[in-house]
Amino acid sequence: MKKLAYLLATAALAACSGNPNGYTIKGSIAGATDGEMVYLQKVEGRQYVALDSAIIANEAFTFEGVQEAAAYRYLTYEGTAAENGIDAGFFLENGQISALLQETPSITGTATNDIYQAIQDELNALQAQANTLRQEIMALPEEEREAKMAEYNAIYEQMDKVQMDAVAPNIGNPVGIELLRSTYYYMSATELDTLLQQVAPEMAEDAFVVRLKNYTKNLKATDAGQMFTDFTMKDPEGNEVKLSDYVGKGKLVLVDYWASWCPPCRAEMPNLKEVYKNYKDKGFEIVGVSLDRTHDDWIKKGIEELGLPWKHMSDIKYWDCAAAKIYSVSSIPHTVLIGGDGVILARGLHGEAIEKAVAEALK
Repeated sequence: MKKLAYLLATAALAACSGNPNGYTIKGSIAGATDGEMVYLQKVEGRQYVALDSAIIANEAFTFEGVQEAAAYRYLTYEGTAAENGIDAGFFLENGQISALLQETPSITGTATNDIYQAIQDELNALQAQANTLRQEIMALPEEEREAKMAEYNAIYEQMDKVQMDAVAPNIGNPVGIELLRSTYYYMSATELDTLLQQVAPEMAEDAFVVRLKNYTKNLKATDAGQMFTDFTMKDPEGNEVKLSDYVGKGKLVLVDYWASWCPPCRAEMPNLKEVYKNYKDKGFEIVGVSLDRTHDDWIKKGIEELGLPWKHMSDIKYWDCAAAKIYSVSSIPHTVLIGGDGVILARGLHGEAIEKAVAEALK
């Protein structure tokens, strides 16, 4: 803990002083050819945007500049030394940064990057275990794979836990914010609220932090125990319908967020169809809310192809779906179970948990 406190204090001091020397990134790529390029990039709208480039000479490259505040960036390389390319995430900040670009990159030298790399080292070790186990599983007869798959899945659960556990200790620095990007959807509204109160003032207006605050606000408003929030969309025939046309009318309603392009959603449908068949005559209804991109995908590849007999709504806006934003739905399939009085009973039910909850609510 003392070492971590020292690293954070050093990072804060560098940020406050403005570090007039700026940053220098000295990197190496074993086996790279002279004249090949390394790019310093950021992500905008899920696309890379190049900020700078460096020419490789003697397997080495250098970037120099001044960075106002630490920002998550990427060093990318596609050349003779890496069959599948190298894509290394790190924090661009003033100071001396050392970048070893290889199959498992290592970027260190500044306080923020040292903290982040320690976490990445732990994740890389787990990933190596998973890769080895996957090869073992593929070599096994089909009937012997199931037991090993449980072990394989447990490794990925541990990787999620490593990231989750690292958020809180680092929420006051850029590492915590970056880790939160990939873990927030596992967290409850209460957990997110607590973390957001600890964000450093200089990061409070970060675009992601602002979005997450709104996400958390909506999540709290639509959590179990709250009255449902209404929204308006269109049914498959193009008629305008409201969630309140189905909810709060005495029936137990399962709102299912899904899309025809989503494999896990499609895999869940046989289970939903069975639950619907068993309880539709006992005061139960399902309302599907689709995040499809086109009307044809929603109707033909989804409702008709899968044979979904319940109510449906959509605005055909993919992840810009208004209903998904209102209920802070960040991954699908996602379910919201609402009682006959309109009060939300549960969220995020899957598999056998759906029928269990429906049966309990209809007692």
